[in-house]
Amino acid sequence: MAIYPTGEQFQELMKGQQDHPVVMLNLLRFKPQADASHEGDTGLEAYNRYGTEMRKFVESKGARFIWAGRVDSQVIGEGGEEFHVVALVEYPSRKAFAEITQDPYVTENIGKHRAAGLEMQWLIAMTQAPLAESPS
Repeated sequence: MAIYPTGEQFQELMKGQQDHPVVMLNLLRFKPQADASHEGDTGLEAYNRYGTEMRKFVESKGARFIWAGRVDSQVIGEGGEEFHVVALVEYPSRKAFAEITQDPYVTENIGKHRAAGLEMQWLIAMTQAPLAESPS
């Protein structure tokens, strides 16, 4: 179960529109118990440490949290019931997203909380387009 993108996935992300905002759809599943580095914490508790600090950092860089909430049920399709929380975060651009997520503050200081608590994540990049517009 993935919690980081592959090199190919990251390259594909960076091929998208560079000068437009990108909204990231985060589908998150937490470990029942966090890693040993967070002894006694649930996965959600460990991840919340990351989320609190990451939100401050992301917003200081011009991004914004749009919405976050608990997954209650899946109405159509299969697979989504595996996730506990969904969040939408808008970044000024794909470049800004890359810079934020690769910043040493994230990778060296707060990323450990994310890794300790997160079991699985789907991260889907989205850009605004009319519904009738076909994907490229």
